[in-house]
Amino acid sequence: MQEKLIMIFDWKEVFTVGMVLFAVIDIVGTIPIIVDLRNKIGHIHAERASLVSGLIMISFLFVGEGMLKFIGVDVKSFAVAGSIVLFFLALEMILGISIYKDEEPKTASIVPLAFPLIAGAGTMTTLLSLRSEYQSINIVVAILINIVIVYAVLKLSGKIEKLLGPTGLGVVRKVFGVVLLAIAVKLFAANVKGLFV
Repeated sequence: MQEKLIMIFDWKEVFTVGMVLFAVIDIVGTIPIIVDLRNKIGHIHAERASLVSGLIMISFLFVGEGMLKFIGVDVKSFAVAGSIVLFFLALEMILGISIYKDEEPKTASIVPLAFPLIAGAGTMTTLLSLRSEYQSINIVVAILINIVIVYAVLKLSGKIEKLLGPTGLGVVRKVFGVVLLAIAVKLFAANVKGLFV
């Protein structure tokens, strides 16, 4: 069993999945929301928000496929749907437009930080889409790395905002938007053929 785990563990996959999740979670892009929340309520529980969002993502990665089977949807169909969602998320990031907007956040830590800002619908769709292409162990490691990054950003949000400034945040958002767009196209191409077999 341990040998099998070593065989399927791949840092290249971890890096690719990690980049996709980083782009989808867009924790840097949500810094203005985090700062606004902190100003309204005084303190954000970075540890709680990170832990809960990590648990939500890992749970959905393993339970999500069973839920799909229960309602009669296969993973390839979900992956194609997910790639379309990623495509629109990428367009939002690149063009600076808002196609989908969540309700205005009123509380912090668990809602809206852990869900839906960090582990939202886009992240859930992405996880199942990625599962059709990558090994689960690599996705879990990528999730954990992203949770560490999320925790660091939540803790240092004020300093990061001052360091990057509005222009820097915009550039980072657009760069990861392009990465996300490329991944969306790859996921679509890899799974759409399976729908017609």
